[in-house]
Amino acid sequence: MNLAEIIKSLNLKIISGKLNPETKIKGVYVSDLLSDVMGNAKAGDLWITLQSHKNIIAVAELKDICAILIINGGQPDEETIKKSREDDILLLGTDESAFSMAGRIYELFKKHELL
Repeated sequence: MNLAEIIKSLNLKIISGKLNPETKIKGVYVSDLLSDVMGNAKAGDLWITLQSHKNIIAVAELKDICAILIINGGQPDEETIKKSREDDILLLGTDESAFSMAGRIYELFKKHELL
């Protein structure tokens, strides 16, 4: 499944970065602990978190994460947005919870027979 489909289906907001319509999502990782993401997320994952500081960009780049979805209406500061542009990391946003987003994305994966 590609990232553009998920953004459209879930009405996600692009906070920063350029959407490459060809970007495929290989999985989803939900965590707010940077060390957990560094140890367990996989390349191509969509990362769901409430964190919005600039260190999330470094972790996403390190793990080759396809995009970061900031939940609960969180808004990154200008420094984080600037870093996401510099490092070409797509930042997405939603007012919904991590539980809601994970469940909805799970259903999309199931619908596309990716599970």
